[in-house]
Amino acid sequence: MGAVGLGCMPMSWAYSSSQQRGERSLRTVHSALDAGSSLLDTADMYGPFTNELLLGRVLKERRADAFVSTKAGLLVGDQHIVANGRPGYVKRACDASLRRLQTDVIDLYQLHRADPEVPVEETWGAMAELVGAGKVRALGMCAVGARASRRSGGDLYAGTIRQLERMQQVFPVSTVQAELSVWSPQALERLLPWCEARGVGFLAATPLGNGFLTGTLTPGQGFEPDDVRARHPRFTAEMMAANQPVVAGLRRVAARHGGGVTPAQVALAWVLAQGRHVVPVPGTKRPEWAVENAGAWKLELTAYDLAEIAALPPARGSWD
Repeated sequence: MGAVGLGCMPMSWAYSSSQQRGERSLRTVHSALDAGSSLLDTADMYGPFTNELLLGRVLKERRADAFVSTKAGLLVGDQHIVANGRPGYVKRACDASLRRLQTDVIDLYQLHRADPEVPVEETWGAMAELVGAGKVRALGMCAVGARASRRSGGDLYAGTIRQLERMQQVFPVSTVQAELSVWSPQALERLLPWCEARGVGFLAATPLGNGFLTGTLTPGQGFEPDDVRARHPRFTAEMMAANQPVVAGLRRVAARHGGGVTPAQVALAWVLAQGRHVVPVPGTKRPEWAVENAGAWKLELTAYDLAEIAALPPARGSWD
């Protein structure tokens, strides 16, 4: 598995639908694989289903080049997204994902979100049976949505860690996926140390801050109504302007390294520097950005670089 993965969600979910072009997305996946980003991260809910179908077209030709990660446990309705952790559903979802992905086995199967109506041990036990059946190689937990506990003043990932401890009693947790970036470092407090102490891999979601840390977005620019950033507190014109010092700091570090190094590569290199089991999974739907992201592993930040990034002002605007 390469040092930097490819998040496939933007190709068919959550970002500017007018920019979601199938053939370009296919080129993006191929470009990422060519550049060494073998981890392809998707989910059945992205689309829904269209993301896995798109990847299946690539995997049919290049299965040996890819480490396939998909997720189950969330259902997309007309008005809401709801969790479904019932054992029977998870097993059926796995079979459906295998068909869409055109593969005989999923390398990493992630629980997208725990179902509050189903004991997590039951869901995880069903997923473990999929490993025993040879349909899945390893299991992971997606904790991207665990931020709500911050509103009550609690430890951000306290509930997630309690769940993970329970899951470990049933079957080994191979990976945890959660948000981690220069402007959202909260996972460093307890979640990443928990993973490191147990040899659990950490997949860093949105390591480029939903695109903000690339330096390609400008304050006040509009987002399409179906783009998650249109409703994100950090993407108002006021907050984007207030957070420009974060991007300016990444630009300074990039300029110091020369050779066409970009702020996005600095942001990804920072994530990589947080631990040897950390894999950033930046999402993109453009081939050139997939190649740029994949090259971030070559950038070795100095102690001075890391200190400068650590001294950047905290990001303004609500995290969630």
